Parts: sequence; structure tokens; C-alpha cells
Amino acid sequence: MTQPPDDGWEGGRLLIDLSAIAANYTQLQTFVGPATETGTAVKANAYGLGLAEIAPVLRDAGCRTFFVAHVAEGVALRPLLGNDCRIFVLHGPPPETSAAFLTYNLLPVLNSLPQLHEWQRLAHQHGRPLPAALQVDSGMSRFGLSESDVLALANQTNGLQGIEPVLVMSHLACSDTSDHPQNRTQLDNFLRLRALLPSAPASLSASSGIFLGPEWRFDLVRPGAALYGINPTPGQPNPMRSTIRLQARVIQTRHVPAGASVGYGATFTTKRSTDIALLGIGYGDGFPRRLGQRGFAVLPDRPDIKLPIIGRISMDSLAVDITDLAGQPIAPGVAFDLIGPHNPLDETAFLADTIGYELLTDLGSRYHRIHHSPRKG
Repeated sequence: MTQPPDDGWEGGRLLIDLSAIAANYTQLQTFVGPATETGTAVKANAYGLGLAEIAPVLRDAGCRTFFVAHVAEGVALRPLLGNDCRIFVLHGPPPETSAAFLTYNLLPVLNSLPQLHEWQRLAHQHGRPLPAALQVDSGMSRFGLSESDVLALANQTNGLQGIEPVLVMSHLACSDTSDHPQNRTQLDNFLRLRALLPSAPASLSASSGIFLGPEWRFDLVRPGAALYGINPTPGQPNPMRSTIRLQARVIQTRHVPAGASVGYGATFTTKRSTDIALLGIGYGDGFPRRLGQRGFAVLPDRPDIKLPIIGRISMDSLAVDITDLAGQPIAPGVAFDLIGPHNPLDETAFLADTIGYELLTDLGSRYHRIHHSPRKG
């Protein structure tokens, strides 16, 4: 009989601090104040960290409004929350799927006139108005009703017949750059388009937009990245708590002389007599290949020493120069931090020429995942 995976069977482990995620939610709700509701984005399996474990923690922390991208995500989320929470599906109803929204008590975000008309047809079939969010395009040119769409609806007596707007929303393109003029332009556009639609609570800001100021917060904010420890204020100290620690285990160590090549393509050659630790994760685990010769590992009991990753990262392994540990014995199974207190997620992503969002959601399923309960601190 196949045994279930256990800690020590995989090449690495991903520790996820649920108490930190709950604390980040509480911090954001306190920051925006009681007049603004804090919803949460839990799309992409709660940014790769585990929807089943994280959604109940956010509900217990006080969240009552959740956002996912796809219908399937909403269907998976509903039994985790019960029926006292709202679930908005950001991509709206794909063709021929609108009935599933009623079955699973999901709220569509209507982004186009075809989606709006499909929701109206469903309302007509059921003989009652159906709740939905209306998204307007305030200048990102991604999702949402265009200005001409909104004007057309405003000029039709029954343009929104059958629809009960429970939220009017949009999305900021440049909120992580606080002084970008697009932020003000989109705010002005949103105010103008919202005024043409029926009165309903409004939402414009996700994680970084929360920190632009009260004008951008409206009735509901919907953080995602900030909940999971990604810095919503790039260039400034991260106001959020770190939520993950990624560790890789040593498979073996070896000593090579100066002039030895390391890894595929012989892209790295040692300049000194070098001690190497081979760690058991690679790009097959979602750890970026670009961190070869850029990233570093940290031995938890020697946090003062950054140990460079050398050579190319392989599918299942990577090499770390441990010479600066000055002969400290490193046995197979010892765990090094690749993301942690001394190599934060955003800094590691920067070294990989990407962003924390991508790095976080790319972390694969091969790690042994450990979710710490907030009740255990």
C-alpha cells in the first residue's frame, strides 16, 4: 500500500503561517477603518498557499466577502465558508454557465454587455432581479464595461432591468507606484462612470491601492497579495507580516577544487577550493531557474552568512556554495532557507527578475506543506 507523503519524503518544505495571514487581514481592516469593508482575494488557490486552509482562517478573522477568478474556484470555495459569506467571481459567467452561480450561491462580476445580457436572461427565467457586481474599465483596458457601454446603459430606460447591482468596481493599473498619474486619472474616471450607474457600494482598490489614501478605498477594498506577505508599498518597508518560509533539504555535499565546473552548461567555474551542498528542489518545484548565480540560501542557525546558489538550477536540485561556513558539518537532510526571514519573498523575486506574485503562485505541489494554526500562534 502506498504511504501518504510525510515530512522528510520531499526535497523541500513550505511553511505557511496562518496566524500571520489572519494578522495581516486584521491589520488591513484596522488601517482602512470601520467605514470600509475588507474583502479578500483568494483566487489561484489563495495565491498558491492553500484555499482549503486559508479561506476558513480569513472567515474566522472577520472576512465576509471573497473574490475568486473562475467559477470552478467559487464552487470549491463555497463549502469552506458556508452560506453567510459572499463570493464574487471576477471573470463573470462564461457562456452557458450562469445557472451554476445560483446553484452555488455565487455573485458574478459583469464585465461586458454579453455577460450582462446573459445575467438578465437568467433573471427573466427566474422572475426576479438577480444580484451582481458591475465592473467598469477606468483606464486599464483589461476587464470591465467600457465608457460607451456605461453611457448606453445609462441612456436606456431598462438597460439594467433584472439586475440588482450590489457592487460597482474597477481595478487600478499602477497602484504599486504611488506617484503614478494613472492612479488619479483612474480615480476620476471611476467616479464619473459610477455616477452614471445605479447607487451601490463601490470598490476600486486591491492591496497597493489601499495605501494610496482614503479617496481610493470607497466602501470595500479587496486585498490579495498583501494578505500573503507581499509588500504593497514597493520601495518602502513592508508593512505586512511574512507568511511563508521555503526550505530545501541537503541531498549530499561535496568538495571540488578551484577550476571545477558546476552544473549544466558549465556556466559556473569555481575560483577557489569549494564546498558545495546539493539541495533537493529545482525549477520543477517552481523555484525560478533565473536564480542560478543570483539567489542565495541561508542556514537558519547562521543567518549572518548568505550562501550563493551556483551553476544552473536543475529540475530537481540546485547547488549552493557553503565554503563560508568554514567547515561546519552539513549532513544530508539539513534544511536551508531559500525564502525566509533573511531572504524575503519580494527580494528573492527581484533577484529572479520577477515579482512576488509570480514567485508565490509558482511554488509547486511537491513541497511538504505545513500550515501553522493561528490558534497555536
